[in-house]
Amino acid sequence: MVEYQVERCTALKSMTGYGKGVSQRENKTLTVELKAVNNRFLEINARLPKYLMAGDEIVRKEINSVLKRGTVDFYYDYKDLGGDKVLSVDYELAKLYCDAAKELSTRFDIDDGLNSVNVLKFGDIVSVTSDTDVDLLCEMLQEATKQALENLDQMRIKEGESVRLDFIKLVDNCTEHLSCVRSRAPQVVAEYREKLKKRITEYLGEIAPDETRLLNEVAFFSDKADINEEISRLQSHIDQFRLALNMSGEVGRKLDFLVQEMNREVNTMGSKSNDVEITSHVVAMKNELEKIKEQVRNVE
Repeated sequence: MVEYQVERCTALKSMTGYGKGVSQRENKTLTVELKAVNNRFLEINARLPKYLMAGDEIVRKEINSVLKRGTVDFYYDYKDLGGDKVLSVDYELAKLYCDAAKELSTRFDIDDGLNSVNVLKFGDIVSVTSDTDVDLLCEMLQEATKQALENLDQMRIKEGESVRLDFIKLVDNCTEHLSCVRSRAPQVVAEYREKLKKRITEYLGEIAPDETRLLNEVAFFSDKADINEEISRLQSHIDQFRLALNMSGEVGRKLDFLVQEMNREVNTMGSKSNDVEITSHVVAMKNELEKIKEQVRNVE
């Protein structure tokens, strides 16, 4: 195994995680839960009740300050054990339900049996809230969201560190195979020259082979099978990948680009090389890069 020292770092973050935050004021409890999964961009799914629409901007601003990529689902729950209760009815939505029920009844000739009590049973039409100061709710919402984001971010950092260690292991494997390819490459041309000369000698018998034509053929093969540039570029991409693992901020896109470039060099190496041993190392590197590619999709 090739040794490569990398400074310990927790900058790498996963896009997957869960966080919960709770804010309390006397008899009031506001709970926020956040669930994040992979996405190339930042997408926030937050739906607040009408009486707290002023808090939508607060939520999105707080999430944007911490997360850069991923799909975030926002869940909200508010309970007030004291204070006067207020019953809110979404009459526009109720009308849509009633119209849809009448249309179904007419189209399929069925008795819908719809009445006001049935309509009120639809959970998204009726909401029960306390007569609470909206400014206070927004304050509690911001506090709970910050706490949920902190817990979510801690989980993302923890998972990111696990992914980073896995990256190091996979890149070490690629480096080991690349080292074998680097050692083997110069021998390929020499062995080809000897095999070609032996084959020509067996065919011509006692007639001496034309050394000039033999050298030209070897030179042509050498130029065609030369993978020194691919080896050099692949090593450079690997070094950049290692450095990116210790960078702070959004590095997922850079890692993704580097993996694509590494894969490109390995594919070229495999197509140019006419050697079984090198081909076996190329296949092994492609396998490791495929694992890296899968993991990179989960990095912010």
